[in-house]
Order: sequence, then C-alpha cells, then structure tokens
Amino acid sequence: MSMTTLLRALVAGLLAATLSLGAIAGPGAHGPDGEHLDGPAANNATASSRPRIEAASDQFELVATLGTKEFSMLIDRFATNEPVLGAQVEIESGGLKAKAAFQADMGSYAVADAAMLKLLGNPGDHALVFTIIDGNESDLLDATLKVAADEAHDSHGGEFLGGKVWIGTAVLATLLIGIAVWRRRTRTAKTRQGGQP
Repeated sequence: MSMTTLLRALVAGLLAATLSLGAIAGPGAHGPDGEHLDGPAANNATASSRPRIEAASDQFELVATLGTKEFSMLIDRFATNEPVLGAQVEIESGGLKAKAAFQADMGSYAVADAAMLKLLGNPGDHALVFTIIDGNESDLLDATLKVAADEAHDSHGGEFLGGKVWIGTAVLATLLIGIAVWRRRTRTAKTRQGGQP
C-alpha cells in the first residue's frame, strides 16, 4: 500500500469517526431538555434513556425528566388532566432547594440550578419533594429519582462527546495539513531532482 493510499484511508476513517461522534453528541448538545414529556420527543430513545419520574396527589400529577442542562417537569391537574400553567414550583432534595421557572412556550417548568443538577446527576436514589402553589391551591408531591451509573454519565455526556468531536476535528485538520506539507515537499524534491543535470 502506497503512502498516499494509506493517508487517504486514515483521513476517511477519521472523518467517519468524527461524523459518528457528532451524531451521538447531537441530542446532548442540542437536546430539548424542556420538551413536552408526553409529546413525541418523550417517546424517542434519547428521552427514554434519561432519568424520569412520575408523582401524583389528589390535586396534581407531574412527570419530570433529568436532562443535560435542566430538570424539566410537566404538571397537570389530577382529576381533569388540565395543564397547570404559571404556578410556583420548588423542588427539594438532599438538603438543597431550587425554584423551577415556568416556560410559557413549552408549558413546562425547569430547574437549572447548578448545585441541584450536580446532585441529581450523581448515581443513586434521590428523594425529591415538589412544592406546587397554584393560586389558592397548594400541595406537596414526593418521588424518588433513580439514576443508574450509565444514566449519570449520559446526563453530562453531551458536553463530553461534544469535546470529542472537537478533538476529532482538530486531529483531522492536523492530518490534512500534514498531508498537504508532505505532498508539497515531495513535489519540491522531485522538481529539484528533475532540474539537476
């Protein structure tokens, strides 16, 4: 196998690897994280692989998913399944409390507190208490979020894989520059040899 053929094979392999990493990183890097948990996105492999819980009381029910950048929730009325919009929502776990911001465009609530996300991203069972205040109505819901070791990696994996994509791209660029320099030197050497008597 000639040097040129070998280098072409290496470039093709690196390009394929880089594109594959991009496809894997995509959902983490561009992930919905606040998508409707009962919508189509919740049924795909990415959404189902994330740690997820359900909780209910006589008044409210919720579905929550731990994503890469937020802990998102959909809240409905238990009796009618009517969405609860614009309520005050707070979650508590492991001595930490964090408020959930209402996302009007999604009809969902999201906790983006770094300390809470770090806590919930660790493997193990996380007891959670949800405080919901909607007008004159209030309630407490509790549930346990189970995070497996592989899911814990996934909750931060988008950024990690995104880093791999950048590394792959840098390696590919370096290799292409190396090929260009090698070809130029080869041509220069041949030209000099051809020009000598």
